[in-house]
Amino acid sequence: MSDPSLTSTTALELARRMRAGEVSAREVVDAHLDRIAATDGVVADGPVWHGRDAAELGPDDVHAYLAVTADAAREHADDIDRRRAAGEELGPYAGVPLALKDVLTMRGAPTTCGSRMLEGWVPPYDATVTTSLRVADVVVLGKTNMDEFAMGSSTENSAYGDTRNPWDLDRVPGGSSGGSAAAVAGLLAPWAIGTDTGGSIRQPAALTGLVGAKPTYGTVSRRGLVAFASSLDQAGPFARTVEDAAALQSLIQHHDERDSTSIRDTVPDLMGGLVGDVAGMRIGVVRELQGEGYEPGVEAVFAASLERLASLGAEIVEVSLPHAPSGLPAYYLIAPSEASSNLARFDGVRYGLRVDAPTAEEMNAATRAAGFGPEVKRRIMIGTHALSSGYYDAYYLQASKVRTLIAQDFRTAFGEVDALVSPTSPTVAFGLGSKADDPLAMYLNDVATVPASLAGNPALSVPAGLAEAPDAPGSQLPVGLQIMAPLKRDDVMYRVAHAFEQATGFDWRPRGPRAVGHGADTTGEVAR
Repeated sequence: MSDPSLTSTTALELARRMRAGEVSAREVVDAHLDRIAATDGVVADGPVWHGRDAAELGPDDVHAYLAVTADAAREHADDIDRRRAAGEELGPYAGVPLALKDVLTMRGAPTTCGSRMLEGWVPPYDATVTTSLRVADVVVLGKTNMDEFAMGSSTENSAYGDTRNPWDLDRVPGGSSGGSAAAVAGLLAPWAIGTDTGGSIRQPAALTGLVGAKPTYGTVSRRGLVAFASSLDQAGPFARTVEDAAALQSLIQHHDERDSTSIRDTVPDLMGGLVGDVAGMRIGVVRELQGEGYEPGVEAVFAASLERLASLGAEIVEVSLPHAPSGLPAYYLIAPSEASSNLARFDGVRYGLRVDAPTAEEMNAATRAAGFGPEVKRRIMIGTHALSSGYYDAYYLQASKVRTLIAQDFRTAFGEVDALVSPTSPTVAFGLGSKADDPLAMYLNDVATVPASLAGNPALSVPAGLAEAPDAPGSQLPVGLQIMAPLKRDDVMYRVAHAFEQATGFDWRPRGPRAVGHGADTTGEVAR
């Protein structure tokens, strides 16, 4: 019987305990595999465990994982223990388990991107992010569920079934990285990697009570990250504390010669900036990222967050990003346009699904009709239309100009303040299926996160408190505070987030009548 306390602590505390010889890497991995087998709805047989089909999932299954590389994780943990016993030098976080979003390639494990188009595809190489984790001896437990090709805000667009929010199993965990968020929040991994195109790390982090960060664009390699929108996609960490998130981002941010968008600049020391102090800093409240469309509970938590930052010695000032309201429509032209180009490679010829037909053209059409889900098809059509002759100037070109103006707004704002803040999401976690038939309502979940994505600036969501869901009186669900920083100054957002976190003392463990494992994992000290 594994020790349940090993799944309900932080990544850095696990690393400390393993270095001190209090627990082995194999014990840590086994504890997480036991919990996955018990709560995630996987078929736990063979070297790779697979998530059950949507129709076979139980009402209390989290469904964070699509594939669990159980044998490989155990073998890696045993090797770490052997080398530690032999006195070999290991990385500071050797043996800490991690969940990897299924949009990043990993040798020996399926990479489906949540799509039938890539069902069963096993890539022949690791993404650079995956390689960085292996070099650091972080143990990858498996691949997590996601909105198909990272297109969505709820993880309801996966071809393999919905992921559920560990705080309330009748609600979404956000998306598109909802599987990674649910894995960390549901005590199925202490760390996870997600990807953020327009908010797909920050929004699920906010809805599941976690820290989630989108690094400065270009500081984390995109090699091996199956592209949705190449000028926006960026991998980043999910964690239970700011310190954990900073440690994980530090492992994966570096220049990569094999990625043409990877920047060469020296990245700041993220861990060194965690001083728990914002005294004297000027923090800007973005006027346009609040008000209409934000739930009252979210606004109340945000107001309290500003008061807390002020009490820590920060100067709070109002700042305008005048073109931020145009960010959402610009994003939903730019991202689908890039997607329509990137997804053209899935044609039934080179890899992935193939539906045979009499001609190549019919085969292409039949393969895409069978392989892509409704949201992917919707965005391909939007993007193809925006790039087509006669419409490019009116749509894509205008959206690109708006993107430039938003980037200029950020540069101007950061001439006045050290960091910017806003709510991360306009709502708390919403019910499964409640927005599935309304694409515009779903897209509005990204209203606060897309401006930083379009500008390339680093942005982070840190838990700010709990608020009541309008459809469930008496409920208490997480709310996130978004912190944005100047380009290549990711250390600034971590500094503000760390000071804020220390002042709030937020308990990240899910609780409530529909929380995963309700009553089983909500006692004891939280190691910080």
